[in-house]
Amino acid sequence: MPRSLALRLARRVEHLLERIGARPGAAPVLEAYCGYSTPDGLILRGRVLTHLRGVQPDPRQSKWVNLRQMLSLFLTDEVAEVTVTGGGTRAVSDAEGYVTLTVAAGAADFAAGAPWAGVPVRIDDDPGTEIAFPVRLTPARAEWIVISDVDDTMIETGAQSLIRNLWTTFTGSALTRRVHEDAATLMRQLTRGDVNPVFYVSSSPWNLHRFLEGIFALNCVPRGPMFLRDLGVGDDGIGDSHHDHKGAAIDAILAANPGLSCWLLGDTGQHDATVYRDAVLRHPGRVLGVALREPVPGASDDDAEAIAAIEAAGVPCFHGPTFDGAADYLNLQDGDAT
Repeated sequence: MPRSLALRLARRVEHLLERIGARPGAAPVLEAYCGYSTPDGLILRGRVLTHLRGVQPDPRQSKWVNLRQMLSLFLTDEVAEVTVTGGGTRAVSDAEGYVTLTVAAGAADFAAGAPWAGVPVRIDDDPGTEIAFPVRLTPARAEWIVISDVDDTMIETGAQSLIRNLWTTFTGSALTRRVHEDAATLMRQLTRGDVNPVFYVSSSPWNLHRFLEGIFALNCVPRGPMFLRDLGVGDDGIGDSHHDHKGAAIDAILAANPGLSCWLLGDTGQHDATVYRDAVLRHPGRVLGVALREPVPGASDDDAEAIAAIEAAGVPCFHGPTFDGAADYLNLQDGDAT
């Protein structure tokens, strides 16, 4: 299919979804995403919508009920050009309703040493819309940060197969989606409670933010800011590529934590090995180690070459069908790494 025709079809689908989800005359509300700290202050993130859509997981409901609820998450009616206030600063929502507030250090009050803070944010001149935007604070005692993929790394998805990925995503619920316990265990070893922050980087859309947070909460997976994708249709296609999106997110996370090195967790199903190889080369000395799940037996030639390049750069890279043994391979002992 010619690229121009594909873009036209994608725009028509996007326009149809917007019409279905539209709520004319509805007052805008805020949806908060997890923000994070930087040496200069805080980054608050959220979206302006006419309605907050969520799912109500029930173990008795069928896959078709799950499907209907999941599809509803994509029927968002975003609101552009809305001024949002919080932390002593203002920002305006973009064409897809997204808004980012950059709060200067000291402008927001929170307990010293606390791992999380909540910053009151509201739509300008509308106090009734005020909610707390959560922020993950990097504590002074942090040893490192963790950057992890989500699909097939933390949650069983089948992301290497588009059809299986879509079926699993849209017919499951927060109660039925399976978290890899080996990944949750490794993550808890790396984060050591609230000491070391984790950041999740995924090609999933922002529409699934609350859904993913719900899965993690139910399975005691450490909470952290997510870097998801905007699936809006632009002149160049639907959002950024998988590689570009993850690479840019890793760069932003490392820039926000300049004094800390990181661990990278991912899988070979979506070629995280090549993304992480490039990150290792862009940020020499910043990556402590890499762990890659192989959702299908063995790594592809491209992934094998990327793994070899990571190790040639002096960075240990564990890879296998599970993360069992990853802690030993990466020399993690009682929270220490060498």
